[in-house]
Amino acid sequence: MPPTEVGGRGPRRPCLIGIASGAAMNGVSSPVIPVLIYEDIEAAHDYLVRVFGFISDGVERAPDGTVVHGEVRLAGARIWLHRVGNDLASPRTLTQLNSGLVVHVEDVDAHFARARDAGAVIDRVPDDQPYGQREYGARDLEGHHWWFATPTTAPALPDR
Repeated sequence: MPPTEVGGRGPRRPCLIGIASGAAMNGVSSPVIPVLIYEDIEAAHDYLVRVFGFISDGVERAPDGTVVHGEVRLAGARIWLHRVGNDLASPRTLTQLNSGLVVHVEDVDAHFARARDAGAVIDRVPDDQPYGQREYGARDLEGHHWWFATPTTAPALPDR
């Protein structure tokens, strides 16, 4: 029997186990999928689409209507949005963060203007970095750190 959505309402995407080589898997270009924890998945999903320009891959709801999962993507990379749980917390409730996401975009200055105009919390305006990219820093509505960047030189590591 194929896996179903929460509440048994229909087919769900299969879980990817292991590392695939070569071709993209189900339209995803990377076998690594970041998971971000949110108190309000639906609001976070809508924010990421409206403010940062991600494409919606939708939200999943339990039978009672509660949003239990969301997905956004940019190009072939997906990000999963997960609910707070016993061992998972939103940055809203933490005193320090130890991670964030770097997202490469075609035009970091245009992306910055869009995000700023849409109300993003800006940590740092676009600036050229010595490691070969122009980037800015922002936070989403629950405090996750995001850095958006456009490479300005070839990568320092030759195999990238």
